[in-house]
Amino acid sequence: MIKENNKRKLGAQVEQLVREYLTAHGFVILEMNYRCKQGEVDIIAKDGIYYVFIEVKYRNSIRYGTPQEAVGYAKQKRISQATKYYLYSHNLDEFTPVRFDVAAVLDNKIAYYKNAFDFVV
Repeated sequence: MIKENNKRKLGAQVEQLVREYLTAHGFVILEMNYRCKQGEVDIIAKDGIYYVFIEVKYRNSIRYGTPQEAVGYAKQKRISQATKYYLYSHNLDEFTPVRFDVAAVLDNKIAYYKNAFDFVV
């Protein structure tokens, strides 16, 4: 059984791996682990003109499904709500180009999905 402390450490390592991947691909990291009352976003970055809200999911095997399958409707809705608050609190309007991506990490391999989902109401 993995202790909570180890899960947090693993999560931080996976997010750092994704951060390095994003930076190497030209993204500018704006926020890590953005939290508000509405929800949480693992990474917020800029990719050209887009504000990109990125969910990071990790699995060490596909025994219980792939990492990207874990980003279901409920998770998408929480990310969407947090995104709306982020835009509002940073004085960004409804015309701000936004994208939702998923970084699916299986072992140490990253599968990156641009436009993984749209705003969920």
